[in-house]
Amino acid sequence: MSARNNQANKAAARERLRAEREAQAKKERARRQLIVGVSAVAVLAVAGGVGYAVVQANQPSAWEAAAEATSVTAPKNTEGTNGTTVVIGKDSAKKTLELYEDSRCPVCATFEQAVGSTVEKDVEAGKYKIKYVGATFIDTFDQGEGSKNALSALGAALDVSPEAFLDYKAALYSAKWHPEEKDDKFAKDSYLLEVADTVPALKGNAAFKKHVEDGTFDAWAMKMSEAFDKSGVTGTPTLRMDGKTLTASGSDNPPLTVEEFNAALTPALGG
Repeated sequence: MSARNNQANKAAARERLRAEREAQAKKERARRQLIVGVSAVAVLAVAGGVGYAVVQANQPSAWEAAAEATSVTAPKNTEGTNGTTVVIGKDSAKKTLELYEDSRCPVCATFEQAVGSTVEKDVEAGKYKIKYVGATFIDTFDQGEGSKNALSALGAALDVSPEAFLDYKAALYSAKWHPEEKDDKFAKDSYLLEVADTVPALKGNAAFKKHVEDGTFDAWAMKMSEAFDKSGVTGTPTLRMDGKTLTASGSDNPPLTVEEFNAALTPALGG
């Protein structure tokens, strides 16, 4: 091979090597630019996600919004500001039994299962009226939404009729349907509607179902809960008549049997 050819071959090899290195450098620069670009997008995405999360965290929950609502839809068969006065019974009845309950309360369930039917019979007979005040404090203590959701559903039942309200309340507190206090089953609309299917006036009632699922009376439930908080009552169930709390004889406990209830009620009715 001539020296000329040898030099030409070396020059060609050096040119190929230079071209390959330049191409490789271009690829490396492009790769770095891509990494930087993706990283920037990722940072922006994370920042945007954090910003969105912060905004969402600062948004009030549906129940917080209901509590702050200035416009309240109250059920039919209610009175007073925001419809938080619920009195059921004959106009001729001279006395009113105030009944304070939280739907998740296990002692309320005990009272309703043992004494509830006696109260309903007394009301039907015109012996006295009942004034119902619903509470939701168990949602705070045990966490959850069941007390609020059940109270809203009770409002939907009351919108149907006072009788539907009483029957639905009895069903919610029944041994079959009332959950353990820490089991927040009442937070599920589907469960509340399943219970409602056992009440003739509510079974297949499209308006009732829509009110429950739409939360029509959520704000009303929160105003009712607020009325409970302002009442001075600190526990449930609490029974009052003429401003006096009815208790089992010799104790500060609520009457949880028919005998205890009648023993506490008789002097109150005569007073």
